[in-house]
Amino acid sequence: MKIHDWPVAERPREKLLRQGAAALSEAELIAIWLRSGRPGQNAVDLARRLLTEFGSLRGLFAADPEALARCPGVGPVRYAELQAVLELARRQHLETLYAGPPLTSPRLAADYLLAQLRDRDHEVFCCLYLDNRHRLIGFEELFTGTIDGASVHPREVVKRALARRAAAVILAHNHPSGVAEPSRADEAITTRLRDALALVDIRVVDHVIVGDGVCVSLAERGLC
Repeated sequence: MKIHDWPVAERPREKLLRQGAAALSEAELIAIWLRSGRPGQNAVDLARRLLTEFGSLRGLFAADPEALARCPGVGPVRYAELQAVLELARRQHLETLYAGPPLTSPRLAADYLLAQLRDRDHEVFCCLYLDNRHRLIGFEELFTGTIDGASVHPREVVKRALARRAAAVILAHNHPSGVAEPSRADEAITTRLRDALALVDIRVVDHVIVGDGVCVSLAERGLC
């Protein structure tokens, strides 16, 4: 049955406008993004099929671009629309950090770092630049690598932090394996960066490792 033939109270778009987005199931929310189904399959049925095929909402969002774009009823246009929505959500997180309280605890940045890094299929090393009151003044991805690691160059980190006139930094990178436990290499590069930045009076507040839905703080473990 087409959604147009459903009772008005059960149609996803009308339900959202009347009750709010939180009242909808994941399939109903995806159906609003899809806007229409395909022959023999309405938008909600297609949304359920996508959730089953990719395993979860997160699996759908992190799906290989070509695999998702090839799905009947999706295609490159809807894939592009989905990526635009996800990027808006990431930028909203970052905007909240800029306007929010000082980042005296890296836990305040955890939501943004998780949204930005946890689903990457390769390692990304990035930096949150802070002023002398630990307010965010910038975010930057500095190095990328393979699934096994990224080459981090202390001189470049110092150069970029000075260019941003940072008084302190929070370092962060992801583990594509999903396991957020720091390796010996993570501990070693943290020490090297801490010492290099200290020479120009920039403090390393923390080094945050992003795994599968969890962040590990090296500062909380006494490693910064």
